[in-house]
Amino acid sequence: MAKKAMIEREKKRERLVAKYAEKRAALKEIANDESKPMEERFKARLKLSKLPRNSSAVRLHNRCQLTGRPHAYYRKLKISRIALRELGSNGEIPGLVKSSW
Repeated sequence: MAKKAMIEREKKRERLVAKYAEKRAALKEIANDESKPMEERFKARLKLSKLPRNSSAVRLHNRCQLTGRPHAYYRKLKISRIALRELGSNGEIPGLVKSSW
């Protein structure tokens, strides 16, 4: 159950990042613009801090789509090494042959 919860949490973060991407980019542009007055830049920083934490792309983490495992993740396949090994052993990935000796 915990695995599914982590996968769902990560999907929720992805939705939030997509939803707030434009607003976050606009606020960052204002906040980092040296030609703007200091007060305006500060207000932009405050608005940026009011956005949900999970709407920041930095908080996204690559996770296995099957198990939710965050480590040993293959980006192309979007699964972990353990899930890859299991699927390969069962012959469920076309073109992948798991060798054993």
